[in-house]
Amino acid sequence: MAQAIVRSALFVPASRAERIPKALASGADAVIVDLEDAVEPAAKPAARQALAEFLNGCPDARVWVRVNDATTPWHEDDLAALRGKPGVAAVMLPKAESAAQVAHAGQGRPVVPIVETARGLVRVAEVAAAPGVDRLAFGSLDYGVDLSFTPATAAADVLLGQARGLVLLHSRAAGLAAPMDGVYPDIEDTEGLSAAAERASHMGFSGMLCIHPSQIETVHAAFMPAQADIDWSRRVLTAQRESGAGAFRLEGRMVDAPVLARARQVLARAGITA
Repeated sequence: MAQAIVRSALFVPASRAERIPKALASGADAVIVDLEDAVEPAAKPAARQALAEFLNGCPDARVWVRVNDATTPWHEDDLAALRGKPGVAAVMLPKAESAAQVAHAGQGRPVVPIVETARGLVRVAEVAAAPGVDRLAFGSLDYGVDLSFTPATAAADVLLGQARGLVLLHSRAAGLAAPMDGVYPDIEDTEGLSAAAERASHMGFSGMLCIHPSQIETVHAAFMPAQADIDWSRRVLTAQRESGAGAFRLEGRMVDAPVLARARQVLARAGITA
């Protein structure tokens, strides 16, 4: 799973294990079985059992599992329920705030820490550099609650942009796969989702967390490079291969190492071998 492009990661409640096969068939790049927010406290033991039964009955399935955060009374039971389950491709750790939390949650599996608190953002370099981290995710909704700013305002956009920038910066510095942006909560607002996904794509995120299968197609479209960019990148790399030059002029534009690197990035995001 390391360094794979994940454009969409779809949540499904562990308490509704019968929905997991549908989620796996939805076209999402990853499926997150949720033991945290989607499951009420009283239902958590039954949800763990339902997840275990699904994994035992579907040995070829691969899912991420979002456990409860390290400060909760359910965290250790969640981790215990995942031991010996090869179908758990990654552990998603909410409210990640230290390398120790990440290491404890992973226990040999890839970890996707969610940075969604002030303390987590202050310690994002430590979290990103922890052994076993595959990529980071940014939990914009919980981050807004923690900082107590008013959502959907210009002020909120400033603070969220700063936080996203730090998550991106430290992901790159730690050599991680590009991070995932947080969920878009309005399932029926396709235009808003598209705008949010395009913003995340332009910033350098690899994809978004999704809360409904209907969001996947819109998210995938937003994270696909424009056809004009794909065509230009192909022409650039073809010209470089034919000329063998490190710097040259193509269609009136100067092409050198950064332009070549960008062309390779565009094709990689489009799933095209350079």
